[in-house]
Amino acid sequence: MASVLITGGGGFIGSWLSCALVKKGWHVRILDNFDPQAHPSGPNGLPEDIELVYGDIRDPQTIARALQGIDYVVHFAAVVGVGQSMYEINRYCDVNVMGTTVLLEALSKVRGIQKLVVASSMSIYGEGAYCCPNCGPTLAERREQDLRRGIWEPRCSCGAQLIPVPTPETKLPQPASVYAVTKYTQEKLCLVVGQSYGIPTLALRFFNVYGPGQSLQNPYTGVVAIFASRLLAGEAPLIFEDGMQTRDFIHVLDVVNACIRALESDAAGIALNIGTGCPISVLQLAEKLRSILGGPEPCVLNRYRVGDIRHCVADVSRAEQVLGWKASISLDEGLRDLVAWFRDQEGDRISIQRALAELERRGLLW
Repeated sequence: MASVLITGGGGFIGSWLSCALVKKGWHVRILDNFDPQAHPSGPNGLPEDIELVYGDIRDPQTIARALQGIDYVVHFAAVVGVGQSMYEINRYCDVNVMGTTVLLEALSKVRGIQKLVVASSMSIYGEGAYCCPNCGPTLAERREQDLRRGIWEPRCSCGAQLIPVPTPETKLPQPASVYAVTKYTQEKLCLVVGQSYGIPTLALRFFNVYGPGQSLQNPYTGVVAIFASRLLAGEAPLIFEDGMQTRDFIHVLDVVNACIRALESDAAGIALNIGTGCPISVLQLAEKLRSILGGPEPCVLNRYRVGDIRHCVADVSRAEQVLGWKASISLDEGLRDLVAWFRDQEGDRISIQRALAELERRGLLW
């Protein structure tokens, strides 16, 4: 029986992966500190046949204990939130970067680890890939003076408006938030240490993951859960900029399947996009949810949140080639799945007012 340690295994994606691997006959051990921001009710709902190590990724003794008898490692442990990372800089670097170094130092002393899979993020790209109608493929950066005037779309140095295209793994990373910097550092640390110590390592760059099990109380969870939670409470979804920014939303079960393929694959030493390749605007997303749930029309703020990017959609051809994997759950099907789960949940809903107030107070909302 293969034995796997999943750091952050009590979280949204980790808990789904844990259950899936148990069903496949794996011995699953999870390490989690159940941070109250992401786990306000503590370690609830974990199957009895999953072994739990309660502790912090930054504690060497806890990590050493968690790695005993382990064949595979999936590293999910992280604090998540683009906006929050811009004003909790030390915490994000401490947990995401230093926590990863503690894990990797322990792994450097262990023999027989057959695979390390690390959860990276599409946020590392900053702006996705673009093409100029005059100049061809180009990197995009939005200027502060344009954003403060409500000019949202990036332009080429020649003046033409850039056209977003699917973002391949070869695109130069341009992290635009502290969170993105920490995720890129996690990825590079794992790949470098894995190669140096002969640990086959894959980095999976998750795009916008959604689905049942997302926190209903964490204001830094995914935008799908935030919009659905507000609509269920009779409140309008709040949308930054003009709502025409595009993202790539992928269902958590497709992500779990990609993780399993990564664990079972011989591939190592590379990063792979895990998305659908299908762009949708944030405003379209809000309208889709509203068509299912009812509720007020979305409120378009026409304001910029520092750290946000305009367009980023996955080029998934490498994951298809390397893992034989492709997303199979459509956004419409996935949203219906999420909403059905949401309706059955009790307790407080997500409130983002305090998070917005903190951004405003610090000058991070223009």
